[in-house]
Amino acid sequence: MTQIARSLLFVPGHQPTRFDKACQSGADAVVLDLEDAVPLDRKDEARTQVAHWLGARGRDGGSIVGVRINAADTPWHAADVAMCAQARVAALMLPKAEDAAVLRAIAAALPSSVLWPLVETARGIDQLGAIAAVPRVQRLVFGSIDFQADLGIEGEGVELLLFRSQIVLASRLAGLQPPVDGVSTSIDDPASVEADARQARRLGFGAKLCIHPKQVETVNRGFSPTPAQLEWARRVIEADAASRGAPVAVDGKMVDRPVVLKAQALLAAADRG
Repeated sequence: MTQIARSLLFVPGHQPTRFDKACQSGADAVVLDLEDAVPLDRKDEARTQVAHWLGARGRDGGSIVGVRINAADTPWHAADVAMCAQARVAALMLPKAEDAAVLRAIAAALPSSVLWPLVETARGIDQLGAIAAVPRVQRLVFGSIDFQADLGIEGEGVELLLFRSQIVLASRLAGLQPPVDGVSTSIDDPASVEADARQARRLGFGAKLCIHPKQVETVNRGFSPTPAQLEWARRVIEADAASRGAPVAVDGKMVDRPVVLKAQALLAAADRG
């Protein structure tokens, strides 16, 4: 799993007719959801449907496919983990991630899977360092809506800035991939979704959760460099090469080593996209 996904699309686990369509949506990763998207009386059915589809698909079907299981304090958790171990899922997303010991137990049960802890409570934020340090945690995910509910926060923007920045910082300190931001609830407002994605990218996030295929292309664009940024990056690289590493000005601004590294990162992100 070398690709760094920009868009992670949730698909209800009890609706298998959507699984293949999700993999064809352009999403960098698909998350088969056994948790919030599934009615309580269909949890076992959803697990069976996901297991059947994963078994038929195998691990080499193209798209990155993960599974969001039910939280550790639910009656479905153990069976979900066992199914994911049997299916050898590529990635497992744990909601309400708060306890590093729970993640370590899952890591031991799924030695071939990476973990995506979904941090969406005050305790989860408090335990960020321990969660990020668990072996095979690949990236942190911010469950912003549940987090607002847990803390009684009203607002999605500046109200969550502190917590988003803490997730970015914890990810960098642990050497993880850039974290995944929470969902945008707008489905038919691509401008709003792209604005959310670009804001998350400016804060240091590398991806965003999607709740509908309509959001995927917009989110991918929001986490990709703009044409203007790429043109700037090319000019920086060219100027740096011409100056043989000596300080040089581009667009009236000094270019030194950190600026060159930023330009290289933009071009690398474009290549991945």
